[in-house]
Amino acid sequence: MNYKIVFPEGKRKAITFSYDDGQIHDRRLAALFDQYGLKATFHLNSGTLDTPGFMTSKELNTVYANHEIACHGVQHLWSRHLSKEQMVNEIWEDRKALEAKTGRIVNGMSYAYGEYSEAFIATAKALGIVYSRTVNAIHGFNCPADFMEWHPSVHHNDLFADDRLLNRFLDPEDYLDMPLLYIWGHSFEFEREQTWDKMEALCKKLSFRDDIWYTTNIEYYRYMQAVRALESNTDGTMLCNHSNTPVWICKDGKLSSI
Repeated sequence: MNYKIVFPEGKRKAITFSYDDGQIHDRRLAALFDQYGLKATFHLNSGTLDTPGFMTSKELNTVYANHEIACHGVQHLWSRHLSKEQMVNEIWEDRKALEAKTGRIVNGMSYAYGEYSEAFIATAKALGIVYSRTVNAIHGFNCPADFMEWHPSVHHNDLFADDRLLNRFLDPEDYLDMPLLYIWGHSFEFEREQTWDKMEALCKKLSFRDDIWYTTNIEYYRYMQAVRALESNTDGTMLCNHSNTPVWICKDGKLSSI
């Protein structure tokens, strides 16, 4: 094989953010991401929209204009407490409501309370969910083996307390191939813990770097699905991409897309 798969436009690394629950503090967080050219996925409970302390339906396509909106369950229920019918309702009705309010296709999710099971995963997949985030931080940068158990790299509080993981990502070891830094949390935590200044400093440190692809969860998922679906001949001199997502390669120091 005389080529190397890279992120779009030849980027060596990728960053994505994931924030849950849709409280009003998402307004400030989304504006912060916009200011620093970062992209995020916001996982919303459609059943709490338009209630005190939570986002309103009418602002979804303005506040989150540059970001992904994804599911988090209609009412943020503990999934292992639910019957099969309740599982269907919690996921399907959330998708339907968010799609109706935004005019977007919504097929990503994060697990409420970080709780999930084989039955809940199977239900989500049957209802069109293609990925779902856990809360099990890996403190690494690997692409998930199974996107329905997508473990993030780190919670933002851990980065505030110790910058070694962040420095590893920004100056990665040579053996790391297409590393992804996946940061998750809740926007209300910045308000509760008065750490907005720390979050802004983090965003500033990560922003506007030529070697980083800033992506939403669903964009990363689609790209890696296209990468995994590439077909090649036996000696790796030919590649075929059957997807609608261009895949970027570097060959002999030159970039091209398939």
